[in-house]
Amino acid sequence: MSSSTSCDTSQKRTLTSLLAGRVVKQPKQEDVQGLQEAAIHLLNQHLNLSSLLLEVGENAEQKKTPDDLLPAISGSLLESELRRQAGVLGIPVVGLSVKLVLDRLKEITAAEEEDKRTVLLPFSQRVQLCTLLQSTKELLSLGSFCPKLFWQEYWKDKKQPKLEVVHHLHSYNILSFKYILERAEGIKSWLVSELKALCSWTAPQVQQEEKQIRQEVLSTVLAVLVGTGFEDSLDLAAPNKRTCLLCSSVMDDMLSWLLDTLDKTQTQQSDEAAAVLWIQLFDASLCGVYASPESLHRFFKQSLTYTLTYKPRLKVSDAIAKQNEWSFAKISRLLTSLFHKLAVIFSIEELLCHLEQVLETHEVNWKNVLSFLSALLVYNPNTQAGLRDLLSRLLSLAFQSYDSENIVTAFLLARQGALEGPSFFPSYSDWFKMSFGGVSGYHGSSKKSLVFLLKFLSDLVPYDPPHYLKVHILHPPYVAVKHRSLLLEYVSLAKTRLTDLKVSVEDMGIYEDVSGAPGAPVQPQCQALQDVEKAVSLFENTGRISATVMEASIFRRPYFLTRFLPALLTPRVLPVTADSQMSFIEALKKADKIPAAQYSCYIESCQKQRQQDMGRLCMENDNGLQEVLRVQLQELQGLTVDGNEGEILSQLSRISHTLSVIFPDGPGGLIGQTVIKLNTDPYLCPELHVKVVNMILRNFCQCMLDTSKTNPPNKQSPWAAQYVSVLLDHTQLVSVLVHRLWDLFRNQGSSLSAAHVLGLAAFVVHLHATSTKSSLVQMSLPQQSKPVCLTEALGSALLCTTHTSMSFCLRFCVAALCYGICIGDSVSQLQLDHIPINLYKKLLYLIPRLVPEARRTPVTSEYPRASVLSLEENLEDNHPGLWRITTDTNTTWRKSAWQLWQNTVFRQLVQQPEHQLFFSEWLATELKVKRNEDALSDPERQEYQQWACMAFYLSRPVELGGCGGDMRNLCSHIVHAIMDQQLCGQSQVNPEYRISQTGTCLPDILSRLQELVFDMELTGQSSSRRREDGVLDFLLMQVSQRCSSSLTSDPQSISPELSLQHTMQTWNRVLLALPSVLFVKVKNEGGRTTLDCHTLIQHVNQDQRKVCSPAGLLPYHLTAHFLRGIFNASIRCGQSSGEVNKAWSQISLHCPLLLVSTVHWWDQLSPMLASLWHRLCAGEPLPEKLQLVADCLHWACSSSKSVPAHVPSAPALLFAASLHCAWKGAARDREMSQGFKTILEMLGQKKEKQNRQVLVFLLFLCIIDLLSFLLCPQEEESCPSAKELCADILTVLIDFPDWLLIFKSPKAEPDLYQSVTLVAPGECTRLMPWAFYSLLLKLSPETLERAVNCPGFLHTAVLCYINLIQLFLDGKTPNPITEPDGSQMEPLQILSRAQHFLLTTISQTSSTILSSNIFSQLGAQCAELDPQVAAALSLHRTPNRLSPEMDFL
Repeated sequence: MSSSTSCDTSQKRTLTSLLAGRVVKQPKQEDVQGLQEAAIHLLNQHLNLSSLLLEVGENAEQKKTPDDLLPAISGSLLESELRRQAGVLGIPVVGLSVKLVLDRLKEITAAEEEDKRTVLLPFSQRVQLCTLLQSTKELLSLGSFCPKLFWQEYWKDKKQPKLEVVHHLHSYNILSFKYILERAEGIKSWLVSELKALCSWTAPQVQQEEKQIRQEVLSTVLAVLVGTGFEDSLDLAAPNKRTCLLCSSVMDDMLSWLLDTLDKTQTQQSDEAAAVLWIQLFDASLCGVYASPESLHRFFKQSLTYTLTYKPRLKVSDAIAKQNEWSFAKISRLLTSLFHKLAVIFSIEELLCHLEQVLETHEVNWKNVLSFLSALLVYNPNTQAGLRDLLSRLLSLAFQSYDSENIVTAFLLARQGALEGPSFFPSYSDWFKMSFGGVSGYHGSSKKSLVFLLKFLSDLVPYDPPHYLKVHILHPPYVAVKHRSLLLEYVSLAKTRLTDLKVSVEDMGIYEDVSGAPGAPVQPQCQALQDVEKAVSLFENTGRISATVMEASIFRRPYFLTRFLPALLTPRVLPVTADSQMSFIEALKKADKIPAAQYSCYIESCQKQRQQDMGRLCMENDNGLQEVLRVQLQELQGLTVDGNEGEILSQLSRISHTLSVIFPDGPGGLIGQTVIKLNTDPYLCPELHVKVVNMILRNFCQCMLDTSKTNPPNKQSPWAAQYVSVLLDHTQLVSVLVHRLWDLFRNQGSSLSAAHVLGLAAFVVHLHATSTKSSLVQMSLPQQSKPVCLTEALGSALLCTTHTSMSFCLRFCVAALCYGICIGDSVSQLQLDHIPINLYKKLLYLIPRLVPEARRTPVTSEYPRASVLSLEENLEDNHPGLWRITTDTNTTWRKSAWQLWQNTVFRQLVQQPEHQLFFSEWLATELKVKRNEDALSDPERQEYQQWACMAFYLSRPVELGGCGGDMRNLCSHIVHAIMDQQLCGQSQVNPEYRISQTGTCLPDILSRLQELVFDMELTGQSSSRRREDGVLDFLLMQVSQRCSSSLTSDPQSISPELSLQHTMQTWNRVLLALPSVLFVKVKNEGGRTTLDCHTLIQHVNQDQRKVCSPAGLLPYHLTAHFLRGIFNASIRCGQSSGEVNKAWSQISLHCPLLLVSTVHWWDQLSPMLASLWHRLCAGEPLPEKLQLVADCLHWACSSSKSVPAHVPSAPALLFAASLHCAWKGAARDREMSQGFKTILEMLGQKKEKQNRQVLVFLLFLCIIDLLSFLLCPQEEESCPSAKELCADILTVLIDFPDWLLIFKSPKAEPDLYQSVTLVAPGECTRLMPWAFYSLLLKLSPETLERAVNCPGFLHTAVLCYINLIQLFLDGKTPNPITEPDGSQMEPLQILSRAQHFLLTTISQTSSTILSSNIFSQLGAQCAELDPQVAAALSLHRTPNRLSPEMDFL
């Protein structure tokens, strides 16, 4: 009873409990072996082997058995029991173990096999299976198990095993997968079906462990298949070759299944997931030790070949017709991922070489081949060069053997490359022109080659899409003149085909983009608009109508009249000043290219348009496109963080495709480098475009922020450069982008966050790196005549005029320069590509200005040059710190700027000439600063400017932008800068850019100039020998040069005269800021100190005289300044009063303008001069010569009032100026006017020569008044009064020839009255002939008769008439004059009456009054201008008689 109970209990207890019971008792050491033998004997009597295996599995599952006991005990137990039962049964122990394991395996998998949908074992069964296989592995190690027999029995079963079970057999080293492949019959179909099922299987809730098991099974099987199936076949025996073929066949079947699945991914999402899983396995790292590099190489090459040649159902004609649907942006992502996986281990040369071999030796699937080429172009930037070489080889072979297969292959590949846009491959039109457009093309060697090409193109016509036919028509291959008929046959055929396709040949644009690039088809109306834009742009740049437009107006007249002109003449609000489009329309109208009726209709429509709402815009908002782009940009943001360059490029290609729909000009929309006109006024564009640009900029900034958190720029993938490059392919997008960035920088800079500043700065850096291929920008500023690059245009929006603008400009430029420095790997790359020069120069200006510490360590080119190695090491060391401080939000801009200022690379850049900030540039920027809004206080600004001028730029070498230690050079720079700034401010049309005349730093810079001049004067006085050319000579020389340059452009144009006037007005402002004593030299001669006014006199005569307004009169402040200079300089002489008298005598003789001006302003000058002289000379009276001015004025005023006064002894010109001044004061007083006539009669009655001189000088001054009124009308009554006075003076002087001398040409020989002409500017001198006849024709007949009888009158009258005609020819005649009676005499009436008067005078004059030679000379001069007068003069020639007037003449 007890014995039976014990036996039953032992059967129910587990092995663990039995062992535990034995372990509790601690037997002695000598009894251990005996106890073990007894236990084994006992167990053997009562043990069932299957139950033991099951119990071992349960313990393994419960994990309660110690690891060091279970293997030894289970192994020994199993082996002992197997041997016992095998002996009882009389069978081999191996056979029994195989049967036992096989039965246990079937028992474990039996439940799962009932569910056919499952391909993986449940967790519990997987644990049992692993325990079983572990025990089996122990039996195998003990020699009690035969794997081959096991597989033979297992494979015989009708129920084929699961692939997971085979995987576990392989992983436990019981049966290798390679052995199974070699031995199993029909394994191919089973293996393929299992792989497909495993890829396609998805459980309701897939756990991570099940995903891992599936991945391990698939990767292990794939690795074994690759390692076994792609060994070198030359080294394999026959059985191994069969296995190799089997593995290769399995892989081909799976690849076929994958490619078939990819065709259905649009409708079946589950199949897409399975394909994604299988594609992910194509990774070189997954094969591990199972496959050698050579096997892996052969596998990827065969898979690529199989993909390219899979199901070649499409003909070449189908490929030609459908090729546009196979661009990278349109093909399946899975297919591009497959190509990327297959191609990743090969170089681009190997891939293109293999592609060439496949095309030569196989029938190919053209969709896969062309899609593969697109993937290569997008993923690898080096593909373009390799593809060019491949196309060149194909075309060379085609024309050598006239092989149509090579040429059609080349055309398909070239068109496919063109589909990806100009960033990846040239447009089809460019490639076609490059290959066949010249005499050196592939077809140019012979007529046979030409016929071959044209026949090939003709064969393509039935299948070619319209845009390719347009390429062939618009850019035909080069054909010699004698073979022109062959080309015309093809053109006719192509046009017929276009007609069949309902594509009008006449609708083809003049500058149509026929590159075949993807994008929405351009409608004829849109194409016409693009043609207009291009034509206007070319006209604006060249000033001529392009030859293409002229040819279209003749040879393509229907398109020109029905498409081009309506697009050009679209009604709009015409600008006040004609823009480039209006000028182009006028040029076409002058060339008779616009019908008159159409032009009139256009003008009327524009006038109606002006009356309508000018702010109304046609804006389109496509929310669908905007959402697509938003999703694409969001996906790109994640890819930039991962840094997968291939995925980034593929995503950018999709973004580019979306942008080509939103901005329909598409990549390569215009031929050549386009020019964008920057409209700085509020820019109006479609709302969709604004939203898209904002979305792009925000996305770029966010991508930059995300990638910068982990790596500095040089450690990131080149995503940013690729991003910007894709954007630049869309001209319309770039235009909107530039306007948006301009507005941000100019108007919203202070509101941008640190992340925005960093992102936009990096964006501008990459724009600069691509400046050679990006669009140019035409600024709206008048001084910007030539287009500039994008970064230069955007940099001009960064102002440095106020505290706010300086702060933003500094933040932005610091971020840009730090990014540019950190992104490069070498100094040369930095300098050439990623450092915008204008931003670098702004930092050279701003950092020393706002960070005073930087002035102690200025950036100079004398910084010691480091070796390339040490510099690059320093560059690498500086990257983390520089980038960290740039991206740290807690760092102030001052600290960031100071860190950058100390950076080695930043300081090295100034060694390049283009990176140096010249003194003139510094001055131009400083003069624009607004003093009231400056970041510096007045003392701080003074300290900074003195440091910049005296401490930095003065000693800096001239070739480096400094002054070379020459203070005169420093002064010259300052003077030129001030004048340039003033002239720029006056010439600005747009008030936004007009430089304010108040509130700038001009007073501060003038103060610096005064300090410099004062220092130079002190230095010159203290030296032992003063230089001959002092500060005054140097400055006046600079001014004279500027005045000369203002007049050299076109002497007949009025614009140089205005430029000269502006130049002198600006100089006068500088002049008044300089010490007055500077303009008068003090010389030592023979121990005496004297005044030298020669330089002052020369400056007044040559420069100031030209810009006087009114003519013949210096402004009061200039006159006072010059006189103060004479007084102040005289103090340094021994006899101050005497030197002033000498100086004034010199002025009276050689500078009549200053004399006349002093007399005119004497009432205002007198108190100031008296006070100054009183202070300088301790109460002495004014010098005698100046007192004489007051005396003459007193006499003139008294005489005009008929009050007797003493007549002073003074020069004739001083008397005339005094009378002229008195007459101006008495012009409106009838009583004084009558007294003035009395003075004239009194002077005329006296026969003294001086009296006639006074009258002649007075006549000249009155004529200048008259001409001044004609040039600049001011007072209506001044002109009649001047004419009356001139008539009164002429009546007195009419019998004397002296008055004729003032009408002589300035080039004539000098005479007594020549000096007075220095009062008049050039404009008045040119109008003297007009004044001559204008005055004469108003005289009474009696007075005119006396004038004709005056000696020399005819000679003067003829010369004045000749000059008067020349005035009419040059268009320099003055405006009509209103006479006292209200009538006006037109200029043409004066000329007609002058001719009649001259002809009458010639006929009434004796022929002996002039010599025959003089008559001949005058006749020759009149011959071309007025033959009638010349004929009249020829009748008076008397060759044998001399005129008594010859001495006078």
